[in-house]
Amino acid sequence: MRKTSLLLLASFCMVVTFGSAQAGSKEYTNAIGMTFVQIPMGSFTMGVDLNFEKGEADETPQHNVTITQPFYMGKYEVTQQQWIAVMGDNPSKYKGKDRPVEQVNWRDVKKFIRKLNKSEGGKRYRLPTEAEWEYACRAGSTTTYSFGDSPRKIGEYAWFDDNSDDETHPVGQKKPNAWGLYDMHGNVWEWVADWYDKSFYASSPREDPEGPEDGNSRVARGGGFDHSEQYLRSAERGVWFQDDRRFRLGFRLVRD
Repeated sequence: MRKTSLLLLASFCMVVTFGSAQAGSKEYTNAIGMTFVQIPMGSFTMGVDLNFEKGEADETPQHNVTITQPFYMGKYEVTQQQWIAVMGDNPSKYKGKDRPVEQVNWRDVKKFIRKLNKSEGGKRYRLPTEAEWEYACRAGSTTTYSFGDSPRKIGEYAWFDDNSDDETHPVGQKKPNAWGLYDMHGNVWEWVADWYDKSFYASSPREDPEGPEDGNSRVARGGGFDHSEQYLRSAERGVWFQDDRRFRLGFRLVRD
């Protein structure tokens, strides 16, 4: 199962105390070496205007979203070494301790989170919401990618079909976005918490949206190593059944 685009494009406006703050000023590293970057609260425009950007219908309508609390976002995609530390096995096709774990379905990820939370003494790790993911990916940008509208620089930031040799790569080898997050474009698609609904943006809450209450499939974000730059846009939505295990599907976590 695969995509349909969703998105978050837009005009960006940081609010209140964090109005002029830069994310990345605070980091947290847990017991198994997962590093998290603090993302400030703020507001942005989620969605695309198809008059001005090549996108898809489920990325519309554009709407303002406010993230009302700061949160910690994984600096990198979760690696195979980190998965093994918690789960004791490695389901990935493309082996490498610092490569992103893949071939994990949404339910597998939830099991990982439960075990990680227990081992860390009840700290709250979770998948990001779709809104949090794109807000963090954009890092204040209003352009097609976090680094601009043109795909000419995509190879500096992402592993995709033109440079990946058709496999994943160790995390953190490309340039980060403005908030210090790596591989937000490419390498592996990243599961998020939300159910998928192609019409959700029309009725989405304007503060801290958590997606539809139910559905038939889940959303993944960011694009993968075997996709073209069109599928690596900040607004792009991937859609899979939650039981799908694919070599292009991984994840990163949020820590509240």
